[in-house]
Parts: sequence; C-alpha cells; structure tokens
Amino acid sequence: MNPVPELAPYLKQLRLSGILDSLEARNRQALDSKLAYTEFLALLIEDEVARREQKKFALRLRRAAFRASKTLDQFDFERLPQLNRTLVHELATGRYLAERVPVLIVGPCGTGKSHLAQALGHCAIRQGVDVLFTTCAQLVATLNAARATGGYDRKLASLARVPLLVIDDFGLKPLRPPADEDLHDLIAERYETAATLVTSNLDFTEWDQAFPAIAYSLRQRSIGCGTTRTASYSTVSRIARRNCRRRRAN
Repeated sequence: MNPVPELAPYLKQLRLSGILDSLEARNRQALDSKLAYTEFLALLIEDEVARREQKKFALRLRRAAFRASKTLDQFDFERLPQLNRTLVHELATGRYLAERVPVLIVGPCGTGKSHLAQALGHCAIRQGVDVLFTTCAQLVATLNAARATGGYDRKLASLARVPLLVIDDFGLKPLRPPADEDLHDLIAERYETAATLVTSNLDFTEWDQAFPAIAYSLRQRSIGCGTTRTASYSTVSRIARRNCRRRRAN
C-alpha cells in the first residue's frame, strides 16, 4: 500500500510536506525491516529535521553573500607553512562568536586572507550563526546610500545586529568623510554585542596613519577585549607576511 496519496493533504496542512520526499522509501524500509511504529515515525521525524536544517543552512549561506564557496578544507596550508593551524582551527570552533570578539586578519595580497575569512564565516553558518560578508567599499557604499534615502539609522542598526560581520579588504582604498565616520560608528555599535572579522593588507603600524579614528576603534576593541584569539591571530597574519616576503625574495 502506498501511503503517500492518503497522507499528503494532512502533511501539507501541518506544514510537514517535506516528509513526502522520503515517506515511500521509509515505508518500504519499515516493512522490509519489520520496524516498530515508533521506529518508523522516528525515521520520518529525523528526515524532516535534517531537511529543515539543510534549508536553514542554505538560506544562511545565501544571505551571507560570500564571493565563492570557500572552506578550510580547500585552504592550502602548505603554501604558508608558518601559519598557525591550531589557532585557525580554534577560530573555526566559533568560541570568538560566543565571546563577541573581533578577529583581525592582516597580510599582503595573495596570502589567502579572503579565503580564510569566508571559510570561518562558512564554519559559523554550519554552527547556526547568521553571517554577512561584504567588502569595505561595499559596506560604506551601502551606508552612504542609506543616508541619502533617510534610512541610515535603520541600516546601521540592522548591520549592528548581524552575529558575524565579515569586512573584507579594509584599507584597500582611502576612506574619506563621512565613510570613515560611518565605519567607526558601525564598529562602535557592534562593540561587545557581536563578532566582527576584518581583513586588511595593511600592517598594524600603517593603520594609524591611514585611518586614525577607525584604527584606534578596532585596536581598542580587539586588544581591549583581552583575548588571545585576536592578538594571536594578528601574529599569525604577520607570519604569513614574512613567509610571503621570503618567497618573493627567492
């Protein structure tokens, strides 16, 4: 007996129509294996939970707006032998998300900063965390557009609530008023309320001269949090810089 036609309208009414995808196969499995009714029901419920989790994951992944699908498994650690893998994998656990700590990834172009940032964002999504990936240029353009239409405060509040905001390519282009003030305001709003991950090709010694207000804000919030994750990962980025210079010298 095929139970699908009889159960389909009830499952749809209960918003459980996803069960229809596996109902027939599970029914055959239950008959062949002589499963108890409760075991059969458990299989269907497990299928439905898995489907819903996959849909949530796909939605978060789409909303994150990553440039590409980048994971830690795809990252070439061998290219940067001095990169602290233990620290990278510690960041992948998401502890900094619970602590609402900023993470700063600093190094020259071509050392995989954007890949690592997106990979860590991907890890966060797998842990059920909402993520937004944006370049610094896109971010300040979005805030500027919101100001022009009278929605600046609403947009700022929306960005401040994102559990993990990934800002790629900070310092790639000069920030002029009011863009520098907008970014400063956003970082200040997120302080101790949400995690922010920033990548930059500028060394920390260059931040003060290039973006004094923002550099002070980020440094105060990263070092002031007293976390080894932020301070240590900055050190990892510098190791990547030295390694890159050695390769260029060779």
